[in-house]
Amino acid sequence: MRNAGFTLIELMVAVAVLAILATLALPSFQGPMVRQQIVDSSALINVAKTAVSGRWSATQTLPVDNAGAGLPDADKLVGNYVSSIRVEAGAVHVVFGNQANGALKGKTLSFRPAVVDAAPMVPIAWVCGSAPVPGNMSAKGADRTDVAAKYLPLNCRAG
Repeated sequence: MRNAGFTLIELMVAVAVLAILATLALPSFQGPMVRQQIVDSSALINVAKTAVSGRWSATQTLPVDNAGAGLPDADKLVGNYVSSIRVEAGAVHVVFGNQANGALKGKTLSFRPAVVDAAPMVPIAWVCGSAPVPGNMSAKGADRTDVAAKYLPLNCRAG
């Protein structure tokens, strides 16, 4: 009479199959997690965007750097997932680091101010990454985004 139960080989095969399935599923969980880290950084990013917008509203010029926007040095604007925020010709460049996912660490996401050149009283619209510029507006500053498109929030992707 045979004993009921599983042999060691059957258990090892089951564990191997589960490990393979987990490895295949991991990339599908990484994308949303990285996007969430970008979204969680928005409060800190908004500090820089607000400073640039304030300068535009007051003087109709965009700040050249952090000091011109009234912000501390880039390496002083940090958070859980952000290692620096640099203002350059009005554009806000966010470098991810600290506790950010490896796919995001060391990568940059740019937010460029879009303005109506002929009507400086119109508020700034922010263009995230390679997203299209709103009609009748022109984006200022360079787009230095090097975060993979699959990790960007939908409003930061091209077309």
